[in-house]
This record gives sequence, structure tokens and C-alpha cells, in this order.
Amino acid sequence: MKIAVLMGGVSREREISLRSGENVVKALKKLGHEVVPIDVKEDFFLVLPSLKQFDLVFIALHGKFGEDGTVQALLDWIGVPYTGSGVLASALCFDKLMTYRIVEKFVPVPEYTVIDKPTRESPFGFPCVLKPRREGSSIGVHICDNAEELEHYSQIELSLYGELVLQRYVRGRELTASLIEMDGELRILPILELRPRRRFYDYIAKYTPNMTEFVLPAPLTEEEYRAVCESCLKAFKACECKGFARIDGILKDGIFYFLEINTIPGMTDLSDMPASARAAGMSFEDLIDAIVKTVRR
Repeated sequence: MKIAVLMGGVSREREISLRSGENVVKALKKLGHEVVPIDVKEDFFLVLPSLKQFDLVFIALHGKFGEDGTVQALLDWIGVPYTGSGVLASALCFDKLMTYRIVEKFVPVPEYTVIDKPTRESPFGFPCVLKPRREGSSIGVHICDNAEELEHYSQIELSLYGELVLQRYVRGRELTASLIEMDGELRILPILELRPRRRFYDYIAKYTPNMTEFVLPAPLTEEEYRAVCESCLKAFKACECKGFARIDGILKDGIFYFLEINTIPGMTDLSDMPASARAAGMSFEDLIDAIVKTVRR
């Protein structure tokens, strides 16, 4: 097939997207496809018509514009098939508030509220978690231990984002589950436990070598494994995701607390989904091939 790989983008995750895209391009070429990498910049509207010549667009964009339904809508408009979820699911899952409103009917979610003004008060006590309503890669996420920290970080992040999610802090085991449709069935790859050398799995812990220990498969009891799988499947289906996704959460006292869905998981050398695929006996090329096959053309 002739495949365009969209990478880069204009979000704060641009550098990570470029790394993901480069890996995807190499894998697709090894699989025998004709591949054209496209670095998405501000002139993308000029490039858009040329995408009609491709059989498929592989979206390796992260963050705003690439993961929030915008690019998906443009590709729908010109009639070109693409990897991953559609416009609605992409937009919903990139917006943490909307995601929580949907999935809390089906799975446990740490209590939350939304703020649009700096505050010193947390209805959930301290520590609490402060995060942008729409952002990825843990950018702008803070664990606040007291009123002074909450006020400080809410002032900084509100100047950038306008709205923030304030959430109860759940201290537990950080888990991530990668889901992919294979042979007509939604499959969960081996569940990964993240043990960062920082307080949580933040941007530095995600993308700096040796900053996070990956435990694969995560040591879980049958009951814990079932709880994680059931929650992830319910969340994926509730948000009407397609093809593949990664779901992050916290396991505490046998309960898996949902945190977010990533509709375009990272594909860097340090990313979670490729690691889970390796634990399932899949090479990186196998994973990319499986993602391509999820697209209904």
C-alpha cells in the first residue's frame, strides 16, 4: 500500500511525535509498503489535498490538532482512511472532563472538579492532582501537597490552558493496558506496571532512559487482572474508540481507577504500547502491521 505517515505537528508533544513517526516509517518500509513521511506544520492545509493519492494515512501525531479529532475530521472530509479512532472518540478522549463524564457510569474514576481560576482550596484534601483538561504526555500535571503549591501551579497552568481538572489523588500502582483489534476481536496486550523513579509517571519519567522500570506482565491476582481488563474494555467501548488505544489507571485495594484513554499511543523506543506488544511476542513491525489491519477501507 501507499501510506502517508503524519508526524510532528504543532503541539507541545511535537518532538515525541517525530520520534514515534520515524519508528512507524521504518516499520512500514520493512513491511513492504510505499511510505511517505509528512511533517505536519502550520501549512498542513496546503498539504492536505495531496493525501488523496494515498491508500491510508497512519496518524502518529500526539496532542492538540493530531489527537483531538481535528486531523481526523479533515481526513474524513477528503475521504482518506486513517488509523485509530474517529472524530468523536478522538475529541472526547482528548478532553479529560468529557471522558470522565462518559466513563464514570461504567468504571471507577477518582473524584474530580474543574477550575478556571487559581485556587488554594481542594475539595479532596491534599495531596491532590492538577492537570490540564486537554493535553497529553503528562504535560502540565502536578501533584500538589498543600494550598501554596495548588495556588502556584494553578496560576501557571491556567495562564496556558484556561481550564484545569482538579482530582483526588489515589496512591497506588500505576498500570497501563494497551488494546488492539485483531482478527475481529478487541484484545488486551500484557498489562504493564510502571515504576517511575520520580513521584509519578510524568513527562521526564516517560521519555528519559532508565527513569521508569517496566514490569511486564504486571504481577496481578486473577481478581485484579479481571478488574483491570473489564474496566478497560468498558471504557474503550463507552467512548466508541476504534482500532487501538492505551488506557492508564491506578490500582488500589483491588480497584482499578481509570485516569485516561490515549487514542494515539506513543511509538517511541521508550513507549508503553510497543513494550506490551513485545511481551505478547510481537515485534514492532508486527504491532504496526496489526494497527494497519484495523483500518476498515
